[in-house]
Parts: sequence; structure tokens; C-alpha cells
Amino acid sequence: MRETAEDLKELQALLDASLSRSASHLRSIINTERTLTAEQLTQVLTGMCTLALSTVTAKGEPRISGVDGHFLHGKWYFGTARGAVKARHLAARPAASAAHMRGEDLGVFTHGKAEILNPPDGEPAADWPDVLAYLKDFYGEDLFDWDNDVVYYRLHPHWMTVYAPDIAKLAAASQS
Repeated sequence: MRETAEDLKELQALLDASLSRSASHLRSIINTERTLTAEQLTQVLTGMCTLALSTVTAKGEPRISGVDGHFLHGKWYFGTARGAVKARHLAARPAASAAHMRGEDLGVFTHGKAEILNPPDGEPAADWPDVLAYLKDFYGEDLFDWDNDVVYYRLHPHWMTVYAPDIAKLAAASQS
């Protein structure tokens, strides 16, 4: 777990606010018995988690693709090739949605705004060196030309909810 006490407090506030302002149908499915706390979520979302990432075209049409997601400090981090269509979409329209699902055991649904961490022609985010160190440790130093081949994003969520109907089963699976 890489989250600080402040990260957990902010994530819990986001989870609580998101669920409270959701439609009654969603609240009938995701309730206090079928969700996770911020602390539980950060314990479950370790390593690489495959995300279904949705971006928007210039015509307002949704596009979905898969990315490697890393949940750090209560936010999703993901990357793609600098020339990928999703990179062009996010550069022009940074609104994005992401879903991470593990069968019927876990669903993490997030809407937010993507921030470029390592822009090709600008200053990187202040924490980019720390994120890059994490990524190089995870993937290996020589997988990419990290400065030129890939672009990484942080998804700043304005809405996030978690479906987990059997917390004990999920926790046991995460520890194995």
C-alpha cells in the first residue's frame, strides 16, 4: 500500500460522495454491504490491473480500449504509446472513464480527467520521477524509451464507486 493517511481520507470521501449522489438503481446494487472502504480498495488494487478505458472522439463518440492500470495514491495511472489514438483523444479531450473488473467479484468504476505526467514538450508532473521509478521497478528499466515511446496519465476522479459482493472472498484472493 503506497497511500498516505491523507490519500485514504480523500479516497474515502470520494467513494462516499460518489455513492451518495448515484441513482437509486445503482445504490440498490452497491451499498455498504457490497462495497469496499478506501483502505480495503488499496489493499486489493495492487500491481497491474487491466482497465477498460473510455475516451471521446471529436464527434463526441465513445471509444474504449485496454490499458495497464496502476492504482497509486487513490488514483489510476496508465500509459499508452505517444502516437496512439487514445493519446490524441486525451490530449484534446481529457475526460475519461475507466473500469476494472474481476469477474463478478470486483468492479471499480471511475470517471474523471486525465493529466499527462510526461508531456513531450513540457515540464513533467512534479511526482513524475517517483511514478517513473515505480513503473521501471514494475516493468523493468529497458522495456521502453520512457521519454519518447510512452505517455503516462493520472486519472483525477470526480466519481468512483466499487462493487464487491463478498469482501472476504476478494481479500483471500488478493493474498494468494
